Amino acid sequence: MRFTPSGSRTSDQLMDRMAAYLDHNASAPLLPQAREAMIAALGRVGNPSSVHGPGRALRKLIDDARDEVAALAGAEARQVVFTGSATEALTQAIVGGVKAFGISRVVVGATDHAAALKAGEASGASVRVLGVDENGLVDLDALALMIETADAAGEKLLVAFSWVNNETGVIQPRGRIEAMVGPTPHILVIDAVQGFGKLALDFSASPADMVAVSAHKIGGPAGVGALLVKGHCDTVRLVPGGGQEQGRRGGTESAALIAGFGAACKANAEAFDLERIGGVLVDFEARLTDMASDAVVFGKGAERIGTVSNFAVPGITNTVAMMALDLAGVAVSSGSACSSGKVGRSHVLSAMGVDPRISECGLRVSLGWNSETKDVDAFFTAFETVMNRQRRSGAAA
Repeated sequence: MRFTPSGSRTSDQLMDRMAAYLDHNASAPLLPQAREAMIAALGRVGNPSSVHGPGRALRKLIDDARDEVAALAGAEARQVVFTGSATEALTQAIVGGVKAFGISRVVVGATDHAAALKAGEASGASVRVLGVDENGLVDLDALALMIETADAAGEKLLVAFSWVNNETGVIQPRGRIEAMVGPTPHILVIDAVQGFGKLALDFSASPADMVAVSAHKIGGPAGVGALLVKGHCDTVRLVPGGGQEQGRRGGTESAALIAGFGAACKANAEAFDLERIGGVLVDFEARLTDMASDAVVFGKGAERIGTVSNFAVPGITNTVAMMALDLAGVAVSSGSACSSGKVGRSHVLSAMGVDPRISECGLRVSLGWNSETKDVDAFFTAFETVMNRQRRSGAAA
């Protein structure tokens, strides 16, 4: 059943009457609770750092939101540092971490989000890219060797990895990586953007030093994220400014965005039903293979989160498919939305060794809190037309 809180606009209205929005990994539709919290915050005046009444009221909104983010992350409120995005959070963790801990090498996964890869390059440290297998799982033996080599040389590593891949939904073995890095003096940073609010996260009990999360992937607003930080990372400070956010991220906080983030976290347990959504995805992939027996689902041999399917139907290029689907009111993507609108080959699929001719056909369908079977119906109605047209055209040629 579609999640529609009493007295709130339905998600059909929120999505401007689209046939189907299947791009939650890029950005989830705004939850009604988040919208309401933001509107209420926008009606207030003041600066949350001011000591007068209006300022204190805004400060309370931020503190309450911090409590909600902490609760969903299994963290303490003081461990939550608000940022402008998860990209900023990762940059602070990696670039700031390299400076704070005297890191000589940054280790990132080959299928990690560009935010981690770029932050590693910007850090000034040497960057080592950890390879993956055909399902996108990181090479743990190679990681163990990197740690052993660094220990022998007296070097300190910063290991960063994406818990859940944004393109394929493949879940990395977080527990095994934490067990390898946690007991060592090396620093562990986790990009938890696609896992936060969907999989259990207990930051306080985790050996991870820093974890990046985002609001707009769980139905909060874009423009706000958070870095979860352990106490020993006190010197990781990238934007000192006026001392806001424990001196880690200067600049006046956006109370409205932060309030929306907190409201989305509070509503998460009721709004997000992974079992229900996973059932919709299972139905989607069954119908896909029924329609196209040659369809390839990437990462199918690994554990996946159950909200995203990255697939290809040979001969149906993603450029053609996405344009036709968009005209039919169906929103999907070819991978990360953080590549300046580019459509084409994915660095994730390339790292997994996918044939370029197949990766150029890669499409990503991602589901979320308001996804239903009727969205899948709309997709297949449009996609069957695209597929039949393309195959007829290919046969004629």
